[in-house]
Amino acid sequence: MTQLTQIAITARKIVRYSIYFIIFLTVGKILLDLSVNIYRKIFPAPPPPPTVKFGKLTKIQFPTNAVTTKLTYTLETPDGGFPQEPNQAKVYFMPKVSANLLSLDAAKERANAMGFGGDPVQVSDTIYKFKSRDFPTTMEMNIVTGVFSISYDLNADRTPIENIPPVPEVGASSYRSFLSGASILPNDLTGPTSHDFLKLSAGKFVTALSLSESNAVKVNLFRKSYDNLPSMTGNPNEANVWAILTGATTKTQQVIAAEYHYFPVDESQYSTYPIKTPEAAFAELQNGQAFIANLGVNKDGDSLKIRRVYLAYFDPEVESEFYQPIYVFEGDNGFVAYDPAVTLNYYGQ
Repeated sequence: MTQLTQIAITARKIVRYSIYFIIFLTVGKILLDLSVNIYRKIFPAPPPPPTVKFGKLTKIQFPTNAVTTKLTYTLETPDGGFPQEPNQAKVYFMPKVSANLLSLDAAKERANAMGFGGDPVQVSDTIYKFKSRDFPTTMEMNIVTGVFSISYDLNADRTPIENIPPVPEVGASSYRSFLSGASILPNDLTGPTSHDFLKLSAGKFVTALSLSESNAVKVNLFRKSYDNLPSMTGNPNEANVWAILTGATTKTQQVIAAEYHYFPVDESQYSTYPIKTPEAAFAELQNGQAFIANLGVNKDGDSLKIRRVYLAYFDPEVESEFYQPIYVFEGDNGFVAYDPAVTLNYYGQ
């Protein structure tokens, strides 16, 4: 009996210490993982060096900057300083479209799908003009790149603006359907949309205060964010793909003006490049080297406060080799400026 009791006591001890050991291992693993995570947050592993596999980049093709206003800048961001940005960013390849023997036939199919049938008139080697058979509307298209513009002669026919235009959300959906019907709605044209209410005054469109007093609505379709950075155009208030829509029931009369300047980005082909610090980019803004995308209502000699500084991508309205990061500076009175983010030594002549 004594021997059995001793065995039972020993067995209980083994079980007890086994449980203690398992608890020790579990708690130790938790503490070790916690310590490693804290260490990695305090001392993160440095990113791999930039790959720069595209070599020297072509300079970003900003629109012609006609702003001659001389401004002085002071930084007054919400936290009083510059944001913490990475020391490198991705540059994406933008494949070019080459002309071929079927370019004109493909352009005719797209034009017909948008309501512009018949034989086009050649304007230049790559530009053709298409007209509607039934309405005074014209489309000019680059048959190689697919860039086009649409205009409707309201002096000849004002029936498109007799009805109240669609609400902006419906207008944006209608324009997407319009593009999709011609198989030219890109997968990455899924960014934010914006709109303006317009009314006809003295033969031209001006801004209206509400839908009820407008004759048309302008919708802007922006490209999606890449690498969690927003897409910015040469005019930050206008997308490279936009349309003015009316309340007409006929498709060809619904879109009375449009611009389509879209060039694809190959998300699978990218390389990382070193970028400037926000401080260096701000110094270039102060030295007059940045592109003024929107002057706003600032005047000559104004001292302008910069309220936001952040990274974005520039969406070009002309054919380009690369989709590149920029620094964006937002200031008072609608001021917006861009500065190329990649360090200068990685730009060609």
